[in-house]
Amino acid sequence: MIHHLPYQGAYDWPAMLGFLRARAIEGLEVVQGDTYARTFALAGGQGILSVCPGPAGHLQVQLQGAEQAQLPQVLARLRRQFDLDADLSLINRHLARDPLLAPLLAARPGLRVPGAWDGFELAIRAVLGQQITVQGAIRLAGKLVAVHGRLLASPDPQWPGLTHLFPTPQVLSTANLADLGMPRSRARTLSAVAQALLDDPLLFEPRASLQQGVERLLQLPGIGDWTAQYIALRQLRESDAFPAADVGLFNAMARLQGLRPNARQLLARAEAWRPWRGYAAQHLWAAMG
Repeated sequence: MIHHLPYQGAYDWPAMLGFLRARAIEGLEVVQGDTYARTFALAGGQGILSVCPGPAGHLQVQLQGAEQAQLPQVLARLRRQFDLDADLSLINRHLARDPLLAPLLAARPGLRVPGAWDGFELAIRAVLGQQITVQGAIRLAGKLVAVHGRLLASPDPQWPGLTHLFPTPQVLSTANLADLGMPRSRARTLSAVAQALLDDPLLFEPRASLQQGVERLLQLPGIGDWTAQYIALRQLRESDAFPAADVGLFNAMARLQGLRPNARQLLARAEAWRPWRGYAAQHLWAAMG
């Protein structure tokens, strides 16, 4: 099945694809040419989806294995994951008032905030990324998928690298994850996040406000403000989420203004970016290459 998802305004697909390529988990995701593909599992079914540029103003989606009844859910997830409903003209006008951000916006007018296919998967990725590099986190995630993920029932010869489904919370809540080569405290956090989702199936659904969403996540063992804000930005789709203690943001500000801020100073500067601080953060991260 092929579908076309419309969006308004500019879309920086190379930037989105670069983000996904750098974080692609072996066995679960692959970037090939201008196309992103991954395995997925929904209630009662599993399959492979791929996304690439389509006709003007659209992304093209190809689905294999999805039932017709699952189609609305799949397409809604993809709209969130690829940030198709953002009003970039409004966001960019607001952020361009800051002379620090104005040239970044001019250079990348179609930059969007990557989302997540699944909240649990995103939370596990975020915990794996605590205090290590993106590359280190992705290697750990690959081990996690290889050891604890299910094999894809019907592999596709077109995508030989797609072999596994992401582990379920039922599996990770009881698995001995420290054997994968991570600190035991982090392994306990992963299991605690999995159990929390089993206890509260709406754990990664948007709340009434950014504050409520972050506060709920902060109740989880091992989840600090950086991780909570990151999940709020990419999964809860809170456009004002802002991980102010992020080293990448500190480095970007140091490069752009010649002075490295601390978290308090960065939060003060970011007040002018509300309610689009998450988009400002994405531009700052992109400026670091």
